[in-house]
Order: sequence, then C-alpha cells, then structure tokens
Amino acid sequence: MIFDVSKLENQEKYRLLNGGVTPRPIAWISTRSGGNIDNLAPYSFFTVASCNPPVLLYTQVTQRSGIDKDTLQNLIETGECVVNIVNSALLEKMNLTSASLTNDESEFDFADVESCASYKVQPRSVKEAPIRYECSLREVIPVSDLPTGGTVILLDVKFVYVRDDLYNNGNINQGLIDSVGKMGGDHFSFTSKNVELKRP
Repeated sequence: MIFDVSKLENQEKYRLLNGGVTPRPIAWISTRSGGNIDNLAPYSFFTVASCNPPVLLYTQVTQRSGIDKDTLQNLIETGECVVNIVNSALLEKMNLTSASLTNDESEFDFADVESCASYKVQPRSVKEAPIRYECSLREVIPVSDLPTGGTVILLDVKFVYVRDDLYNNGNINQGLIDSVGKMGGDHFSFTSKNVELKRP
C-alpha cells in the first residue's frame, strides 16, 4: 500500500509517521518558568543530534492552537532544562504529565512525581529517573507552524547523571536501564529483552 502524502489529511500523515517510526525513546523534560513553576512533559520525537559536542534533539509538534507548549516557552525564557529518561517504574506517572494543565500548575505536583535538585541547572530533576541530562538551549529551528507541524529544539548537554548501579567499566548497562519506548497511539514498548550483535 502506497500513500501519497500530498493527498492526506494532517492526522493521517501524523499516524503514518507516529505509528511507523517506532519504538521511540522518550525525553521527559523538566523546565522552570520565569515565575518559578516547575514543568514536566514527555516528548517522544527525541534522539541524539551530536556526540562532539554532546547535543540532544527533540521536536515539539505544533498544537492546533498554534501556541508553544510550556516546555519550549520556559526554555526560551530561562535557557535550561533536564532530560529525564523514563523506565517502566515511571511509565504511569510520565503518562499523567502529558495532561493539559494551565501554565501555573506543576506536573510534578499533579502526577505526584518526586523531584530533587539538579546538579547545576535550575529546573528540578525527576529523582527516580535512572539517567538525567542537564542541558542548556542551543537552538530552536522552526520547521512548520501548521497544525501537526514541528519545531526542532537542540540542547547542549552540560552534565549527565547516571545511577551508580548502571555504570560499569565506562559503559551504561543497557539491560538495567529498563527504558520505555513510545509506539503509535497509546502504546508503549519495554526493553526487558536485548539482543547483542557484533558489528562486522
């Protein structure tokens, strides 16, 4: 079956991309507003953009209202965030933080997510996250302001927290992270089974 995207409605294009590019890692991003409200929101269009320098990339999909989400507004205002990695123990609370709250409400409080002070940046970290990346805003790249369009955000990684039991001989133990991936629709995937293949 072939789809000509020029003939598709916005949601049809979204479902073909969202349902086919899977599983996707989840950036659970914490920011702080200029009014000191702690925000926490998940983004599954997320990856590494560069290792030297270390840069993360996530995409904000344009809402029908055309208004930027709190995460991007806060990033532009303060220039800092924490990208928290989600494991299976945090899945349900992470999902709760995708609720639409007013900008004077904190998702940490709404979803009962325990926070802790970050190492250097002002936004709070998710205390139980196995890995956390403290970042500063590098660049905002508008792609499309149409509904379901996107804005690419590049983040410079400044400090990395790795839970002690996950780090051994210079590597992160992939099996112990227990990270969660996003599938299409309301589905998620688990990484409880890994296969190791040596590169040729």
